[in-house]
Amino acid sequence: MDADRPDTPPKTPATDAAPPRGAGPLAVASAVLGSFLGIRKARDLDADARSITPVQAIIGGLVGAALLVVGLIALVAFVTRG
Repeated sequence: MDADRPDTPPKTPATDAAPPRGAGPLAVASAVLGSFLGIRKARDLDADARSITPVQAIIGGLVGAALLVVGLIALVAFVTRG
């Protein structure tokens, strides 16, 4: 009997559940873009909090900020080239 064995942990729903899947690059990019623009819904925010790791969020934010800066520099260069 398993109940008599002290080395067998009791079955709980938390141990039977599969680990949450990580978010893909497209989901991270969508979350970062939505955060930059300030248009995220609460349910999307909750889903992102469960699936996106802090490392993914930091890297996505840095890439997004770099793209924003490069885009602004390119826009200013295009406008002032005239």
